[in-house]
Amino acid sequence: MNRYPWWKYTILAIALLVGLVYTLPNFFGESPAVQVSSARATVKVDAATLTRVQQVLDQAGVKPETIAQEATSIRARFADTDQQKKAKDALTAALNPDASSPSYIVALNLQSRSPQWLAALHAKPMYLGLDLRGGVHFLMQVEMRAALTKKIDSLATDARSLLRDKNIRHAGISRDGQSLVIQFRDAATATAARSLLTDQLPEVAWLEAPDGTDIRLRGTLKPESAKAIQDQALKQNITTLHNRVNELGTAEPVIQQQGADRIVVQLPGVQDTARAKDIIGRTATLELRMVNDNAEAMEALRGGPVPFGSEKYLERDGTALIVFRQVVITGDCLTDAQPGFDNQTQEPNVNLTVDAKCGRIMRDVSRENINKRMAILLFERGKGEVVTAPVIRGELGTRFQISGRMSSAEAADTALLLRAGSLAAPMEIIEERTIGPSLGAENIAKGFDSVKWGFVAIAVFMCAYYLLFGVFSSVALGFNLLLLVAVLSMLQATLTLPGMAAIALTLGMAIDANVLINERVREELRSGASPQAAIHAGYERAWATILDSNVTTLIAGLALLIFGSGPVRGFAIVHCLGILTSMFSAVMFSRGLVNLWYGRQKKLKSVSIGQVWRPGSAAPAQSAGDGLATEALDAPALPAAPAKGTAVAPLPAKKPQA
Repeated sequence: MNRYPWWKYTILAIALLVGLVYTLPNFFGESPAVQVSSARATVKVDAATLTRVQQVLDQAGVKPETIAQEATSIRARFADTDQQKKAKDALTAALNPDASSPSYIVALNLQSRSPQWLAALHAKPMYLGLDLRGGVHFLMQVEMRAALTKKIDSLATDARSLLRDKNIRHAGISRDGQSLVIQFRDAATATAARSLLTDQLPEVAWLEAPDGTDIRLRGTLKPESAKAIQDQALKQNITTLHNRVNELGTAEPVIQQQGADRIVVQLPGVQDTARAKDIIGRTATLELRMVNDNAEAMEALRGGPVPFGSEKYLERDGTALIVFRQVVITGDCLTDAQPGFDNQTQEPNVNLTVDAKCGRIMRDVSRENINKRMAILLFERGKGEVVTAPVIRGELGTRFQISGRMSSAEAADTALLLRAGSLAAPMEIIEERTIGPSLGAENIAKGFDSVKWGFVAIAVFMCAYYLLFGVFSSVALGFNLLLLVAVLSMLQATLTLPGMAAIALTLGMAIDANVLINERVREELRSGASPQAAIHAGYERAWATILDSNVTTLIAGLALLIFGSGPVRGFAIVHCLGILTSMFSAVMFSRGLVNLWYGRQKKLKSVSIGQVWRPGSAAPAQSAGDGLATEALDAPALPAAPAKGTAVAPLPAKKPQA
């Protein structure tokens, strides 16, 4: 009745082992480390960079405990801060010979001390949020009207080009707020223009209306098109911010959307607010220029002077390139850049789209410069670099591609650089907070104390009130806490102060299921059930109540997760995960302990679950005559009822004696 099959104990053992392994990294603490990341958009951190970093450290006589590449950065961990500073100085001197134009960011950082075998199992500690580690917090408002206005201006140029190509005369094109207005002299021309524009510009809804003697055609963006433009602007801004934040050396930056037009930027460990604001708000520009390949330019590449009207820049591989000063088009004309594959050769390429005005310029320039190179330059902080310099193979227009000798990853990187070189819409910082590291350490101590003493208080109460069953419940509660921390570590969640509050709340809610089970077992024992039957019925009948209460609480947690933001979402994530782990630990794990202790005792006479109070227990009495009389053990004895036909009279009172 109260025995688990071997496979259930196997599941519990595996869950316990996984919980221990993935919780362990959180107890090793952090050690000083150096992080190497890219300082420029055209510089990549790859395996070759890792090899170079190892060689520099070997030459400097610094032995790192571990060194590995993680995402877009390289991190080397050291035993103490002296070696950390020595390694930083050596790497800075070797990787950035020109201090005025650094190629890499070499930043001091902290890294987990967990051993290598845990790292090989991808067992990593939870990240600490801004309120626990300290740092800066920005809430940025994206100016969506600017993105829509930019799109309307681009559509005006496209409409003017389309009407001119079809010889449809108009009386003027202008922008009225977020609408595009075109004037026509007669209705027939307006109808023809409306048919053309509806077919060629499907994202715009056109409405024809009279305007005195003229006909006015008003075009507005469709709701789905406007929303797509806003979403694209928000995503591009987030991508651009990610690229810029890498320069701050932050290990776990949080850059996420909040609402429809806001972005939250949290940089744990960064205390220099002014520098963070400067990097985040920096502007970048994109320019297309023709490459100068005449004799004077070739001589300049060999060390001669740069020809008049030209400039010298470096490509991504470090090769020098001479380009003309005259700009063909700028990045404002670029509307999209996506990686793809050539239809004929199936080689990776980058598909570019520009507006109609720049499309005409590209058509004229490319017609006159076939088989010549055109350089695409990215300028940040006044310094430009060549992203790519393809050869023009034919006449270009509003849509063209860059291809040749690039992998799929390089095509994706190039498209990202072209697309995210600048912000799609301007942003304004509307909220700014700075949290010092001392306050973060104090928050960590208080958070751990709340969880620790909350657990101890619950365990003491359960053991005192339910005895051995209370011990089982306390062990199950510890297993629940272990599983919750392990799941958060596996998800690489960021632990914040609200998350710690959710863990403390989860402990109180998780023990509630064990209280229901223990009280149900007591109730069965009061009803006269045997100990084994009481244990079985207690767990079976309490399960429905536990499921109902946890499902309703989970619904509330999901509502917080869906509609909340910021700290509320962090609380909701830990809260929902805690509910799931508590149902597993409070029911399956605690019953496994009870079954392991009591299940094999065939003649079990009692269980240690505290005092089972019986309000009134009855015992049979001896029969008298034809009837059966019973007497309550704990109740006072009452006089027997008289038989039928018998008179009952009070005793005569004694006369007082003289």
